[in-house]
Amino acid sequence: MTKILVADDETDLEVLIRQKFRREIREQQYEFVFAVNGHDALEKMQQHPDIAIILSDINMPEMDGLTLLTRLSEAAPLTRAVMVSAYGDMDNIRTAMNRGAFDFITKPVNFEDLSITMEKTIRYVNQLKETLQAIKENNILKMYVDANVLQFMGTREYEQSLTDNETVEASVAFIDICGFTAISEKQAADTVVKMLNHYFDLMVKEIIAQNGIVDKFMGDCIMAVFKGSFHLDRAIDACLAIRNKIDALPSEHSFLPKVAIGIHSGEMISGNIGSAALRRLDYTVIGDTVNTAQRLQGKAGSNQILITEESYEKVKQSFQCNRIGSAALKNKEGEVILYEVLN
Repeated sequence: MTKILVADDETDLEVLIRQKFRREIREQQYEFVFAVNGHDALEKMQQHPDIAIILSDINMPEMDGLTLLTRLSEAAPLTRAVMVSAYGDMDNIRTAMNRGAFDFITKPVNFEDLSITMEKTIRYVNQLKETLQAIKENNILKMYVDANVLQFMGTREYEQSLTDNETVEASVAFIDICGFTAISEKQAADTVVKMLNHYFDLMVKEIIAQNGIVDKFMGDCIMAVFKGSFHLDRAIDACLAIRNKIDALPSEHSFLPKVAIGIHSGEMISGNIGSAALRRLDYTVIGDTVNTAQRLQGKAGSNQILITEESYEKVKQSFQCNRIGSAALKNKEGEVILYEVLN
């Protein structure tokens, strides 16, 4: 249900609104809140923070609609205003638009036009909310954070989300393109970049298909994080798909691409890490689980996907794996038993 604030000192407009939209109100498609001026509208917005759009008159006592527009970006950054006024001259329209009005409708109100405008405005607000939610969920876009970005995003909730640190249970995959450093020393820079970006595009699509997050690109390697239900299974599925896609590629400039992959699962710290002085914070994961995945990738050969025995025990019913044997991993006490994921 969409909540709509109507700000107008003409009380008969409330009656008209309730009559014209009685079906939408009855079916709980719309809920209307009414205010008699700008001050009253701001108070109603505090009482109803989920208001999506405002239908506002211009000429109102105490605080007019144009002044209300200047306060709207601070009071409710995601809310959009449609001006509904008898003052439909170009000066008022331009002033309203310059102050952030989404649209302008003149009185007497054509309710068919109003209905279409409301639907268009609601769609736009919903798109804003979906985009904001997507950004919250996509850690790539939580980089390069400064006060201007936070102000642009416009919500304290989002600002708080950028500084949240937490311990999460997840899986990390390091996916390296084998031997790519050698070709980067032989080919022109433009050729190297185009080839690498092409490989990365294929890999990223498979990561996203399994609801993974590309944490960062590290030279010719991708670090991907998988959270939520069956995160280890999804990480392995993504990496198997990546191996198959890359393995099917033809030779290019005498280079036949292959991948070496390490995957590990467990607890890790998730948060913004970097330099506040540089105003560059990288939303990432750190900890022993991440380090182990990177060490596994370093041990993996061409077209190998390596996991530890601990991970194998979690997925052995779902994936065919081959015991490689024990190996020493940096900063690990004792040797670790490794398994190769076959299919």
